[in-house]
Amino acid sequence: MGRGDSTRSVGDPEAALLDALFGRSPVGLHLLDAELRVVRVNAATPRMRGVRMEDVVGRPFEEVCLPLLVDGPAVASLVRGVLDSGRSVVGHVVQVHRQAEASRGQFHEVSVFRLQAPSGEVLGVALIVVDVSERERGRARAAVLNAVREQVGRSLDVMVTCQELVDTLVPSYADIAVVEVVDAVVRGEEPHPSPLAPDVPLRRAAFRSNVDTGGEKPQAHPLGDVRSLPFPTPYTQALSDLRPRVVALDGDLPWLAADPNRKEAIRESGAHTLITAPLAVRGAVLGLISLYRTRQPVPYDESDADLVLQLADHTALCVDNARRYSREHTIAATVQRHLLPRRPLSRTALETEHLLVPAGGVGQWYDTIALSGARTALVVGTVAGSGLHTATLMGQLRTVIRSLSTFDLQPDELLARLQGTVAFLAAERAGLPPTDPLHDQVLAAACAYAVHDPLNRTLTVAGAGSPALTLVLPDGSAWSQELSSGSPLGMPDRTPFAASRFEVPDDSLVILSTHPVPALEVVGRSPSADLLTAHADRSLADLRDDVLYALPAESRAAPAAVLFARTRAFPAESVATWQLHAAPKAAATARHHVRRQLTAWNVDEETAFHTELIVSELVTNAVRYGKPPLELRLINDRTLACELRDAGVAAPHLRHAGPTDEGGRGLFIVGELADDWGVRYSDNGKTIWTEQTLRTT
Repeated sequence: MGRGDSTRSVGDPEAALLDALFGRSPVGLHLLDAELRVVRVNAATPRMRGVRMEDVVGRPFEEVCLPLLVDGPAVASLVRGVLDSGRSVVGHVVQVHRQAEASRGQFHEVSVFRLQAPSGEVLGVALIVVDVSERERGRARAAVLNAVREQVGRSLDVMVTCQELVDTLVPSYADIAVVEVVDAVVRGEEPHPSPLAPDVPLRRAAFRSNVDTGGEKPQAHPLGDVRSLPFPTPYTQALSDLRPRVVALDGDLPWLAADPNRKEAIRESGAHTLITAPLAVRGAVLGLISLYRTRQPVPYDESDADLVLQLADHTALCVDNARRYSREHTIAATVQRHLLPRRPLSRTALETEHLLVPAGGVGQWYDTIALSGARTALVVGTVAGSGLHTATLMGQLRTVIRSLSTFDLQPDELLARLQGTVAFLAAERAGLPPTDPLHDQVLAAACAYAVHDPLNRTLTVAGAGSPALTLVLPDGSAWSQELSSGSPLGMPDRTPFAASRFEVPDDSLVILSTHPVPALEVVGRSPSADLLTAHADRSLADLRDDVLYALPAESRAAPAAVLFARTRAFPAESVATWQLHAAPKAAATARHHVRRQLTAWNVDEETAFHTELIVSELVTNAVRYGKPPLELRLINDRTLACELRDAGVAAPHLRHAGPTDEGGRGLFIVGELADDWGVRYSDNGKTIWTEQTLRTT
């Protein structure tokens, strides 16, 4: 029935209703016969406005409608399938041909139904066509926004975040995407407030293009290039008022003269539309997004400006998070770098190197501490967490350990004292307001503390957590052992700490780690054993590198702090030992021995005189208050050390004698003449020691 058959509706209510439906329906209606020829079509059908119905009726459906669609053959197959099967299709979206709608993306929603007579005879097909262009464009914009929200911000790296954005937008939404970030932001510094000064440099952080001109992708400047933006341009204007700009790149644009490189890149790429938007948070400028369309014929419009502004806002938040992380990481790394020893400790009988195996969420640290009696403390530790608070905690623990080490405590006693300090810090953290990020963060640390005595050739070790020790002896034999240790520091389960003592011959290799490291576990003639025992004369730095290279990839994700130490023989001529009788003449005898030995060592007269006074006071006190046997020892090392050992356990105390007191000045004199002094205890009694700086001549 054609539109010209209106006379048939006179006196025919059904025909009148049909005429009214086709005349008043806001959606497009098609009636096709069994041969898929057009029987009737209304003026509301998209692309039919202004077309005479006489020119359409009777023509095949493929000729009338399909040339307007992007995928016409598929729609024809769809309609014929409904005609043949009788299964209706509802809400099938098709795109209008790009050449027909070059300025806008047009989409139609098509529903197809087969028409049958009561007898079952197939009469034809009915099509309902609705223009859903705005809805589809909204969906497309929402899909782009959702993709950016899902894909951008997965990394806490400014450059990676910017690259995630351009990878998400090209080629689905843009043909070329460029992200430029204020250079100070990349380094973690505070962003500049808006408006951005013209001389502030921006770094080209990310670029992607699907435009290929002779094997090259045209761009104004290479990635990583740092420069300020020429003024005035749409880019600088967007950074000035923090509003996006949509620019048609047609004709000779005067602002392009300010940036010849960008002008040439735009010309080579064939871009026809630009949209640029600022990356800004809280009124501060982080950078700039620039999107270009070349191959996509649909230009950007104001609706795209709103979308790109939302994309920029999300990206700016992610970039700012990455900037904050970079800043905190830089500060934490600086703090940690300053709290670690500047260079490996070099002692007469010990050389050391360290290896830190970093991992996310854990901080590692180490220390080497010079102790009395030519001994050295080796310390390795890890702290759960990351950032500035973790670095600060490592600094606190290192300071506490150094302070406790001055009391010459045994390793297990020192860790017990350290546990008390950590418990105090954990209680302080638990007392923070609930809104503080540290309130619910568990304070946990692992630590291993070892003392090497080159004169006794022993190593005494205690650990908190699961420390491991590997020893490589001079004969090439090697073994590894997980040490008996207490619970990690800060844990409620406070297992007592236990110290283990090992004989360590000279020219041995000692490796102490906070956790077992696969490359250091020696089992028989394993590759690890060969790695540690081969080339025993190579430097510790080379050995450390070889161990790192031998670590399996999965092991590098496990944090560990490792100290390598090679023991050397302490020169016998630098140690002098005398057994003394607990008699009144012991002090005089001791002075005689000391004077002769210091003369042999060429010690200057003033230091020698002070040493004789120190020895006289120590021996006198030992004879009066200590228990025999008495042993006097001088050690000529980095300092001149004087040690007096007796079997007593009574602790000496420094007194300040009054003007009329006859005694009580011994330790006061010792403290004035020596640079340092102290007491250390053992199973056989105590040792009072002093140290004096040797003068160079």
